[in-house]
Amino acid sequence: MSTSDDVRFPDGFLWGAATSAYQIEGSPLADGAGPSIWHRFAHTPGRVLNGDTGDIACDHYRRWPADIELMKSLGLTSYRLSISWSRVMPDGRGVLNPAGVAFYDRLIDALLAAGIRPMVTLYHWDLPAALDDQGGWLNRDIVGWFADYATAMYGAFDDRVALWCTLNEPWVVVDAGYLFGVNAPGHANVYEAPIASHHLLLAHAEAVRAYRAVGRHQVGLVVNLEPKDAASDSAADRAAVVRADAYMNRQYLDPVFLGRYPSEMGEIFGDAWPRHDTADLARIQEPFDFLGVNYYTRKVTRHDPARAPVFESGVPVAEELRMTTGWEVHPPSFGRILRWVRERYGAIPIYVTENGGAFADPARATDGRIEDPRRVDYYRSHLAQVRQVIREGVDVRGYYAWSLLDNFEWASGYSIRMGLAHVDYETQQRTVKASGEFYREVIRTRGAALEDRTPLTPTQR
Repeated sequence: MSTSDDVRFPDGFLWGAATSAYQIEGSPLADGAGPSIWHRFAHTPGRVLNGDTGDIACDHYRRWPADIELMKSLGLTSYRLSISWSRVMPDGRGVLNPAGVAFYDRLIDALLAAGIRPMVTLYHWDLPAALDDQGGWLNRDIVGWFADYATAMYGAFDDRVALWCTLNEPWVVVDAGYLFGVNAPGHANVYEAPIASHHLLLAHAEAVRAYRAVGRHQVGLVVNLEPKDAASDSAADRAAVVRADAYMNRQYLDPVFLGRYPSEMGEIFGDAWPRHDTADLARIQEPFDFLGVNYYTRKVTRHDPARAPVFESGVPVAEELRMTTGWEVHPPSFGRILRWVRERYGAIPIYVTENGGAFADPARATDGRIEDPRRVDYYRSHLAQVRQVIREGVDVRGYYAWSLLDNFEWASGYSIRMGLAHVDYETQQRTVKASGEFYREVIRTRGAALEDRTPLTPTQR
């Protein structure tokens, strides 16, 4: 294995894994917590595959001490978690729930005692149901509600949390939750989607502004990005790529960095696209400290007249390149999107806040082992892309694998596994997979293990 400095990641690079509250915690109504839109959605028949819910999930609410020991065993230097808004503020507004705040107090303290820096996400899709009853992200008042919630969390935890994320993947919140209705809150309305998008960005900016008043560290935004490639050289397919890129990638970054929405948004939404006040756009452009990038795949795009409003769809992926989600494994596009962020928006610090692969893992360990060679290859090839763009001058400061644990994968329930550690959902037994062992070696060697393709020894495992 090469040990020269050119194969190592920089000193101080954060090595992490990511989760979200509803996907792992379980106990959604425990100790005074209020229901979220995901609790409501998952308990609505037909919404989630196999009728799965997050009622137990990975039982992290009770098993968090053992999960921190798991993080330590992997050598993590950081952990990205999200706060359940309705756990700490059951009605979404007003009085805090002391038991909910105490849960995150204990978790953050234990992480720091283990030498693991917390990165905290304020909103990972689980809006309090009480706020959804008042319109949720369609009600402009939510901008202030979110800022008040954020301020309360800063007051509770900023003395120990140095990295804050306002929103996770606003594109998914809107596309899946308001345009196509496959995620909570389950709406499917082309007129609602642009409204929700705008309010999410205003809420992000107000939460940043609130942090400037009371916070002492750094705050950023997390987006999911996906390079688009044309299925052919036809004018229709090339135009579809431009629309798809505007809709997914530029819709949430152009406003925060450039103070405007992509010009293609009016073409996409037609009369459903509202006129935006210039004062709103100026407020959305509130400077923040870092960008979180979630990357999983690219999309080869073709014009599709049946797929409104963007009128595009993806070309099917060859089986040998396909994850269980249907996504293509395409490492070069990871490096490409990180370069694109720098080229279009400047030298903002970047954290890779999610990256990982969904593959067909066994339901149970065999002889204490979970072999997942395709995920090992995924991490090897994608981490190599991160290392390469850092060499080229892209300011990537940390990497968070998705996910620490197999978990509740939203409308797919427990049918998809993406964890570094396997979870037996009947016993809640955690078993570090071969990919987790590999990631441990990458961390231990600061990336030099990416060059070594020999099997791990029992000691390394």
